[in-house]
Amino acid sequence: MVMTDEMMEIIESSRAYVATATTNGVPNVVPIGFIKPLDNKTVLIADSYMVKSRANLEANPKLAFVVQDAAKYPYQFKGSVEIFESGEYFDQVVEWVKETNPLAPKPKAAILITIEEVYSVKVGDAGKKIA
Repeated sequence: MVMTDEMMEIIESSRAYVATATTNGVPNVVPIGFIKPLDNKTVLIADSYMVKSRANLEANPKLAFVVQDAAKYPYQFKGSVEIFESGEYFDQVVEWVKETNPLAPKPKAAILITIEEVYSVKVGDAGKKIA
């Protein structure tokens, strides 16, 4: 198991800050509102506005994220992504966004993250691998 039930609940109820990088290592961080776990190893993101992050993920399909209140929920999640512009995951993201906020633009893609590692970002414990 990679993520605990607590971690999955925190992800689902929070905004996340997602970090990507170009193949040359230039970082980019963006806030993401539509993010939710599908199970203890996969997380789904709705790509409605990503430009630099999307380009980074297409060239370098790795990312890391923390939830908005990392002081209270001190976890950093790292993984690999797949991008879907059609199919089951895309349809799921479109429906999710439409149900949650009918005025939001239709997502351009669904980004599926396979969580590979979880680290602590807690003061005094930062960098410790949890899972």
